Amino acid sequence: MADRTAPGALAARLTGRLATGERRLSGTLAEVTLDDGRVVVVKLGDGPRAAQAEVAGLRWLAEAGAVHVPTAYGHDGGRLVIDRVTQGAPSAAAAVRFGGALAVLHAAGAPAFGAPPPGGPREAYIGRAPMRNVSGADWPGWYAEHRVLPYLRRAVDDGTIRPAEAALVDRVCERLPELAGPAEPPARLHGDLWNGNVLWGADGRAWLIDPAAHGGHRETDLAMLALFGCPHLDHVLDGYRRTAPLAAGWADRVGLHQLFPLLVHAALFGRGYAEQALAVARATLAR
Repeated sequence: MADRTAPGALAARLTGRLATGERRLSGTLAEVTLDDGRVVVVKLGDGPRAAQAEVAGLRWLAEAGAVHVPTAYGHDGGRLVIDRVTQGAPSAAAAVRFGGALAVLHAAGAPAFGAPPPGGPREAYIGRAPMRNVSGADWPGWYAEHRVLPYLRRAVDDGTIRPAEAALVDRVCERLPELAGPAEPPARLHGDLWNGNVLWGADGRAWLIDPAAHGGHRETDLAMLALFGCPHLDHVLDGYRRTAPLAAGWADRVGLHQLFPLLVHAALFGRGYAEQALAVARATLAR
């Protein structure tokens, strides 16, 4: 009897095609070749909610008709099936196009800050960290309550950040209304837009994977791209600003928006990221 849990069986069931080949890439990833020649990736996520959130996020990003994302065929339990992206090398031209597409994605909007994608769970994930999608109308208050403070508290509880140090971040949250810049409507965010989630395709296009999609501030996606380095970032920003100018002072707010992913990393990976988060908090308070 065929193993219905095997990657090939799952890919066949969710795509409606026969699987003709299967290759394990790791303990959590496999490539499956279908009878029409396509290759899909079967991914083991961090549980049913994580797989549900990823599939819903990819579909929500695709609905904007702006950025390129692999087709998400669905999920079963903690596993999901998406098209494989054949990778190539990044180029300045692709980066400019990606920046413009990202601006269009953000402009597609969201019902509220913190709104999950349609069909996505409220209790979602960013990487391996839980992320709660709770809606709010006011970005500074929502960002503090649902994106900064939960991870700060976890880092303090784990002993990664000392209570006296946490007071720095608390002060940033208190000052958010004056630090946040001009009010903007909720943008449709990828939500975990570090360089590893941008694949530069062999087709000359940038593809986005592994979203933590939600409604948020568009500067957060851009700040995350800058946090861990992105090829041709200047060209990405140039393409973005040609399509949708950024509000005055946006460059001064990059650290403010990086506070969220840095605290997520501190909660997951320890003191090195905590020190980066505290340095950002100090710099932000000194503005």
